[in-house]
Formats: sequence, structure tokens, C-alpha cells
Amino acid sequence: MNQLSLNVLALTIFGMTMSVLLAPLLRVPESLVALTIMSIVGFTTIDAFAWQGKAATIFLDRIARFSKAHRDRVVRHEAGHFLIAQQLGFEVTDYSLSAWEAFRKGNGGQGGIQFDASAVDRTMAQGGEASAQMLDRLCTVWMAGIAAEQITYGTVEGGEDDRFTMAQALIELKLPSTSIANKQRTATMQAKKLLEDNQAAYTALVAALESRATIGECYAAIDQAMVV
Repeated sequence: MNQLSLNVLALTIFGMTMSVLLAPLLRVPESLVALTIMSIVGFTTIDAFAWQGKAATIFLDRIARFSKAHRDRVVRHEAGHFLIAQQLGFEVTDYSLSAWEAFRKGNGGQGGIQFDASAVDRTMAQGGEASAQMLDRLCTVWMAGIAAEQITYGTVEGGEDDRFTMAQALIELKLPSTSIANKQRTATMQAKKLLEDNQAAYTALVAALESRATIGECYAAIDQAMVV
């Protein structure tokens, strides 16, 4: 069960406790309270194990979309991923700024930046120094959203999926947990340096994503900002 599903389940348990306490005062039938709680717990359990928490992600994302502050943070987070991927030679093929948007595109309810990973697969299969360099570049892209939030807001609210994805990839490569934590910190620092060195391009890309520009238009915005 992923962290999001656990959070939803924890909220459900809290709601269950409050409902039991308040139901007599509000004259709500106990059977209705029990049925509602059982339905939520059942749905959360199915979502966690059968759908990997995608339904909860989409539901909470739809609620969060009413907050402009949340939408702004998501755009800046994803712009970080986009720009660093572009800078490090990964071709960005699509993007989604919400879980619902990603689900409609067939990306399994996981929003964010999609890029061509074929070069990654080929290089990683070769092993050696080239493989290590490719891994470093990939880790920097994964941590770029977190780096963008740190630069813009000084705090990080998103990025748990990024950390998890990176950690899982490194675990498969049999790196110890201490090395994973160090690599995440290093990759974040590298991403921050690249973002700060290309602040004009980042600002232009944020504006492009906010206007729902096409991938080609996003690349053109980056190129134009680099020239100025």
C-alpha cells in the first residue's frame, strides 16, 4: 500500500472515530455511518492493491485543483523536470499537470513529464562508465522538480513519487540505502545549479506550461530565452 493510500486510510479511520462520537448528537443512523465507513475502507483497499492508489491520487488531485497556489506549484515543479531533461539530452515527449489529465491521456493517473527513455535503456545495458554517467543524468532529472520547488518556495511539498522512483531504481542496482540518500542530495544540488544557471529559460518554460503550450512551443520558449 503506497503512502497516499495510507494517508487516505488514516483520514478514514479518523473520520470513523469522529462519526461514532458525533452520530448520536447529530441523530445520524448508526447503520448509515457504518455503511459509509465500510464503503470508503473497501474502496481504499481495492485502490491500493489493485490500482496502486491511482484512484485516490486522481480524487485528491481534483480537490487540490481548486487551489491556485497548488496549481502554480505543480507547474513550477514540472517545469524543473522539463528543463533539466532538455538540458541533459532527454527528449521530452509529453506532459500532464494533473493526475486526471494524465489518466485521460492513458498515463495511468500519474501526472508529470514524459520523456524518451530508449537511450537510457541502451546505455544502461552497456554498463561501465557510460552507464554511470547516464544514471547520474537521470537522477538529476528525477530530483529537478524538488530542486525547482526549493528555489522558488524554499520548501518542498511534492516529489515523494520522484524520490520513490529514484530509490527503487537504485535499489535494483543494489546500492546501499546510505548511497541512495547521498545520491538524491547530490542530484538535487546538480539540478538546482542547472536551474539557477538557466533561470531565464526556466521562467519562459513556466509561462509556456501555464498556457498549456505544445511540446514544440515549450522547446521554442526555452531556445528563445537562451538566445536573449
